[in-house]
Amino acid sequence: QVQLVESGGGLVQAGGSLRLSCAASRRSVSPHAMAWFRQAPGKEREFVAAIRWSNGVTYYEDSVKGRFTISRDSAKNTVYLQMNSLKPEDTAVYYCAAGWVATMSDQNDYAYWGQGTQVTVSS
Repeated sequence: QVQLVESGGGLVQAGGSLRLSCAASRRSVSPHAMAWFRQAPGKEREFVAAIRWSNGVTYYEDSVKGRFTISRDSAKNTVYLQMNSLKPEDTAVYYCAAGWVATMSDQNDYAYWGQGTQVTVSS
């Protein structure tokens, strides 16, 4: 069993920045990929960004390209999401996910999930 613990959410004004962190509990586990998804009130959970653990290749949802950066620290088994130029429409609960996936943006491919962290962007 892999536990994912997220941190770094909060309230920020539009145009501001936040950095989310997600630490995996088992150092012996090297997932194929780790990712961030988000769910806004009244909406379905959606893909934000993912990173392939072995080589660091990244994937982004179109609306966050150029503003968000996903990265990993293999030694700490931790993935980060640096969010810049935040917009009110980025407001959501952000979830970290890990697993051995076929499609990086498909949440059904991820076996492990964090508890979520709230990000609120005020206008």
